[in-house]
Amino acid sequence: TERYPRKTTDIGNEVLNVKGLCRGDSLRDISFSVKAGEIVGVAGLMGAGRTELARAIFGIDPLDKGTISVDKAEQRIRSCQDAIQAGIGLITEDRKHQGLVLPMSVGDNISLAVLGELSKGSFISGKRRMELIHKQIDDLKIKTPSEAQIVRNLSGGNQQKVVIAKWLSTKPRVLIMDEPTRGVDIGAKVEIYNIMNMLAASGVAILMISSELPEVLGMSDRILVMCRGRVATELAREEATQEKIMAYAAGGN
Repeated sequence: TERYPRKTTDIGNEVLNVKGLCRGDSLRDISFSVKAGEIVGVAGLMGAGRTELARAIFGIDPLDKGTISVDKAEQRIRSCQDAIQAGIGLITEDRKHQGLVLPMSVGDNISLAVLGELSKGSFISGKRRMELIHKQIDDLKIKTPSEAQIVRNLSGGNQQKVVIAKWLSTKPRVLIMDEPTRGVDIGAKVEIYNIMNMLAASGVAILMISSELPEVLGMSDRILVMCRGRVATELAREEATQEKIMAYAAGGN
């Protein structure tokens, strides 16, 4: 309970609904929903289609068919920009190559996804930008000498917090977290779990993809187990065990 500090949160209305998502052999008729304040874990073996699911919902990879709805409104997501405008954020599994611009500063990375909102015409409001950056650094307790620190010089855990801060700046309704604690130490993991609890308490719907079964079991309200591009089963937190998850992940039934 100390390592996975999952707090009981009031589950609200449905925020994300995906129905019949298909993409080649990697995604086969995927349907599920995530409610406000809920953390839904996604488990499965390598190649099961977990990351492909995240990329498809976020508009990186085109779908063959299927629908994605946010707050009961169907969205036409053809690009990452469409996903952001629909209220979806994605924390990728590879933060160094896909989540951060390593030669840029902490502040630049945090504000990167909302420059349009911080701008008037061709000019960025320096005051609003700094207020946003300092709020995220304080709220997420990012350990950095200043917002001007080059992000590659931070620890892995603080780099991951910068990635999270970037997406929190967009005020997402849905946050997809692909391997959110990969490559960070145990102390930073607990801090990230507490951030997830904070987000859930504020009504964000979280889809957490993880290859660490204790993490999935410790932090999820419900668990989707994927096998060969399909959702093999859905397990409530109370009934889920590592043995059940592995059985469905390996055989799909």
